[in-house]
Amino acid sequence: MILSVNGIKVHVRIWNKAAEQTIVMLHGFTGTVGTWEQVASYLPNIRIIAIDLIGHGQTEAPEDVSSYTMQAQIKLLEQTFIQLDLEQFVLLGYSMGGRVALFYTVAYPKRVKQLILESASPGLKTEEERAARRMSDEALANKIEHQGIKDFVEMWENIALFATQKTLPAPIQQAVREERLAQTEIGLANSLRGMGTGAQDELWSQLNNINLPVTLITGSLDEKFYFIAQKMIEELPNGEHVLVENTGHAIHVENPKQFATIVEDALKRNKGVIQ
Repeated sequence: MILSVNGIKVHVRIWNKAAEQTIVMLHGFTGTVGTWEQVASYLPNIRIIAIDLIGHGQTEAPEDVSSYTMQAQIKLLEQTFIQLDLEQFVLLGYSMGGRVALFYTVAYPKRVKQLILESASPGLKTEEERAARRMSDEALANKIEHQGIKDFVEMWENIALFATQKTLPAPIQQAVREERLAQTEIGLANSLRGMGTGAQDELWSQLNNINLPVTLITGSLDEKFYFIAQKMIEELPNGEHVLVENTGHAIHVENPKQFATIVEDALKRNKGVIQ
């Protein structure tokens, strides 16, 4: 469905509408709601609400970069949740969507019953790191705008972060590729400029204030985000870290069945009601 939220068209997809327990799922950079298709099929007793983030999928991609800041994105999510009559829910985010989920939880802690973060981070700790990242993200944004989506996707799918996806069955690799190719230049470029890791504030200093249950999921072949999760666990009062063997950055793509099992176990462990 397409909702009009604060004058912006927002695309929402819902699976298992009759279920009582609700999880909101947020995709990563270059993703869409479609990334959760397989996971949803393994969670038939949970209502899954997936949202295309600003500039992605069928959600609008404004030209004004101010619409893409992390603050603007979480306000847009909050208004979307109000339109959907959501009061409290489990919030799950992958990579960029994990950073968005973390920001939303800090801003609206009473709305989130439980937080599940897949291969996500609280940002970069120092201004020097963030400034360097802003420069590299701006360079990439300009490249996307000038060279187009196809050239960008061919480069993006070959970065080290996604090397483990090369062993996936061809239809799965093709589905991920088509999802990326369906994006727009302005949407991806402005996402980098507005809510890239360099553009966002750091949330490391806020982690010890998050008292709700937090489950961190990382792949054993994704060393960078494994170590980030280990550091996060030291700060979170009610956190746990689940490591998935033989997977990389996108566990939900590489092993959706095991990912769904981890999600279901986290709900049960933290008193999620699964009918």
